[in-house]
Amino acid sequence: MSEDIQGLLDKINREGVEKARAEADRIVAEARAQAEKIVGDANNEAARAIAEAERSAKTYMEGANATVQQAMRDILAGAERSIQDKLQKLLAKDVDHALADEKTVLEIVSAAVKEIASKGEISAPSRVVDMLKAQLASLGSFTLVTDESVGSGFSVKVEDGRVEHDFTGKAISEELSRHLRPDLAALLK
Repeated sequence: MSEDIQGLLDKINREGVEKARAEADRIVAEARAQAEKIVGDANNEAARAIAEAERSAKTYMEGANATVQQAMRDILAGAERSIQDKLQKLLAKDVDHALADEKTVLEIVSAAVKEIASKGEISAPSRVVDMLKAQLASLGSFTLVTDESVGSGFSVKVEDGRVEHDFTGKAISEELSRHLRPDLAALLK
């Protein structure tokens, strides 16, 4: 009987070990399947995160490029304005210097008066009025008026003041600048 008990114990032991192995194999297979699912989900999440990061990076780069382009346009526009302002000031200074020359002013007044009308009013700073008094007889029926607000140069009013021709330093330099501005803009581009 002891052999029968021993055989029975061996059989129970084998069946128990086989069941334990089968259960262990099932648990291992289930763990592997879960691990594969977790790894697959993690890979999918990583791919989604990478795609989102790439989209965000692309959007950021496009925005950064647009910002840089706008900044470049702003810098160029500012530089162009600054250069134009400096040239305008230099031009105004040169025009004022030219209008300080008595001979130049007399030539301009004589030419302007001959072209504009035979009578009217000339407004100029006292320095220019003093220069023109001697020439007034040859200018026709023009009245000289001292006007310090004119700055440099002079203005001519005809038809009882309804029409004014501006030969002030400011007006001449602005007109010259207006004509030079397109060429300057082309140079800056």
